[in-house]
This record gives sequence, C-alpha cells and structure tokens, in this order.
Amino acid sequence: MDIKIDGLRYDIMEQALAQARDGRLHILGKITETIATPRADVKKYAPKIITRTIPGNFIGALIGPGGKVIQELQKATGTTIVINEVDEQGVVEILGTDPDGIATVLAKIDSIIFKPVMGETYEVKVIKMLDFGAVVEYTAAPGNEVLLHVSELAWERTENVTDVVNMGDVFMVKYLGVDPKTRKEKVSRKALLPRPPREEKKDDAPKA
Repeated sequence: MDIKIDGLRYDIMEQALAQARDGRLHILGKITETIATPRADVKKYAPKIITRTIPGNFIGALIGPGGKVIQELQKATGTTIVINEVDEQGVVEILGTDPDGIATVLAKIDSIIFKPVMGETYEVKVIKMLDFGAVVEYTAAPGNEVLLHVSELAWERTENVTDVVNMGDVFMVKYLGVDPKTRKEKVSRKALLPRPPREEKKDDAPKA
C-alpha cells in the first residue's frame, strides 16, 4: 500500500485490504461468468511461441549447410525459428501466427529426428517402383525413405514387384536394422505376414 501517512491506524489498513480482496474476487467472478475455463488454444492468428527440444546431434541437420534448411523452412512457413543449445540439447523456439505453418515446422523437425527402432513396425507408402524392390517412405516422417527389397515383399517368390505392391500403396513393415553386407537400412513386409506351411518333399513322406 502506497500510503505515506504517519500514525495510520491498523483498523484502517485492515479495512482497505478487505476491500481490495472483495474487489479482486468480484473481478474474478465476472471473468468466470464470461469464460468458465481457459481456452484450449489462442485465436488462429494470434502470435504463438512453440518450444521443442531435440537431441543436440540433430541441430546441424535442422540448420542445414550454411543455414539452408532453416532459412527455406522459415520462408515457406512464415515463421521465425530460433535454436539454442542447452545441456547438449537443442531448444527450438518456433514463432509465428499461422497454425499450419507452425505445424509444418514441427512435422519437419519430427522428420529430421526420426530414427526407426530395431524390431518395431511402421506404416510406409510406396513412392517409387524399381525392378528389385520398392522405395517406401515412412508416413510418420515424410522425407525418410528406405528400400523394400523384392525378397522382403512376400514369402512367395516374387518375379515382379507390381505383383505385390504398387505406387501409392500404404502398408506396415518391420524394421530390421542395418544390413551388414550392404550397410543400408532394411525393412520387411513379409515379416509381418503369416509364414506359409512348409511343403513336404517326396523323400520326406512317411513310408508304409
């Protein structure tokens, strides 16, 4: 209380504080009458700051050579992106008004830091057909591609890739890690399919 009067009685201060409390409660009551709970989000074109934390080793990939990636992303989305390194983590601040632009930046970040886990399954989409397989893209991380070799399409011998999959097809695959021979990532569609029963050879047939 900014009252500079010598000898101000205690009961006057007590009365003033009680009136201030009543005033605050009255204002809060009017606010609650207008909107009972806080809005889940701000208005569409209100300024927003969204913060994401990424592993420090992905900061360079988000910035790009000479800042190319981050500059193009800012230009395309109308956002401002600020990256600070804190405790070996990248703290990314996305400033903008357009929710779609911010969502695009977040999707790009998810794509950059995406790393499939050995043995896990992922949804993919066929984006390119080859004689020896199909190039598929992880739907959860656009831009991340991997070759689905023809030998991993189905348990049956596949002569033509188009006998099993076609452009635009979406399905699940299992991530098998890095092939030690080719040193490339490997996924399998057939690993998620029931294995057909083994056909008995004539020599294996029970004898009378």
